[in-house]
Amino acid sequence: MNERHSTLRDQRRAETQRMIQAHAVRLFVRHGYEGTTVNDVAAAAGVSPMTVYRHFPTKEDLVLADQNGPLVAERIAATPAGQPLVRRIGTALVESARTLTAGDDRFLLARLRLMISTPALRARHLDNHHLLQQAIVNGLGDEATDPDAAFRAAAAASACLAVMHTALVRWAQDDGRTDLPGLITTALAAAFGDDTPRPQ
Repeated sequence: MNERHSTLRDQRRAETQRMIQAHAVRLFVRHGYEGTTVNDVAAAAGVSPMTVYRHFPTKEDLVLADQNGPLVAERIAATPAGQPLVRRIGTALVESARTLTAGDDRFLLARLRLMISTPALRARHLDNHHLLQQAIVNGLGDEATDPDAAFRAAAAASACLAVMHTALVRWAQDDGRTDLPGLITTALAAAFGDDTPRPQ
């Protein structure tokens, strides 16, 4: 019974987070990031400012927080261990992008544009880059427990994430009209050649 209550509580928490973030991004797009306060977000979402801060400790988190790390780590863990690191990581990034854009890709596009255009968010985006890099290394599990293996994995992850960022910027410039997984695949192929994911 406790496990069921815990699952329901987690679901409600995730729903509240999504609702607050959706209102925040809408207000940031409409009134500007600097022109919108956490109190404005709380009022639009129908919750207290304390509730907003409980789910998003900083204003930047209202844009930057996502579940991409666990999604990518899950995809990495499912890739064959014998493949080159760059192909495994690239495949996980492409598949994650396919999952994310299968839902509300306009929301993803709005968040991305805010990250690109807002100096405070660009600076914090580097923190997210590091967290995603660590999620990738963690997704490799026992394969990255050796310090040298972990170093190689972190280097490959960092390189793949830099390439993905280039694809994300292009996708934002195209107003989301281009297929994002395809853009990431093309960018990875340009950077790494034969070690990259095969187009699907």
